[in-house]
Amino acid sequence: MSTAVRELFGGAIVATLPVGLIDASDLRQVPDTQEVLLYPDSQISIVLEILESVDATEFTDIAKFHFDSLAHDNDAEENTVLDVTQVLEDSNSANLAFTILSGTQLVRKFNTTQPDEIHILMAVYRIKDHNVDLVLTMNVPTRTTDGAGVDEAGLTSARSTFELAARSLRIVNYGLFA
Repeated sequence: MSTAVRELFGGAIVATLPVGLIDASDLRQVPDTQEVLLYPDSQISIVLEILESVDATEFTDIAKFHFDSLAHDNDAEENTVLDVTQVLEDSNSANLAFTILSGTQLVRKFNTTQPDEIHILMAVYRIKDHNVDLVLTMNVPTRTTDGAGVDEAGLTSARSTFELAARSLRIVNYGLFA
């Protein structure tokens, strides 16, 4: 899938994302604090969310807090953090320090008897001056009851796409957080 720079939150934030993603707000109501993008040919989704900073101060704890909060919101039966890595400010084009977390959650969809396995890729950007945690999440179903999960090649491709999006994310207008 080809990529291009996409404006989010009315252009206040930009990131390199796949061309052809569907803006979920065209299909359903999405909170003003979220941008939700859907893959047209799979159940993969990308969410960028503006959240109030959590009390944690260590990068690992901040990312784990947001991952656990997502697991709670998803009613996950099980959640596992696989890896947490901090990316320093001067090593990416966005010039923001951020943390990448990779994990899995077992989530029942639509009252199914077996939970789906969702691979979660999460980048958390702490915007200290505005008391904001900006959270970029990619939800990649890898095992689903309807057989629509992505295979290993699909997961590898999703990881590459996510890393590009996370590293390219730039805040153009900090007034968004006012």
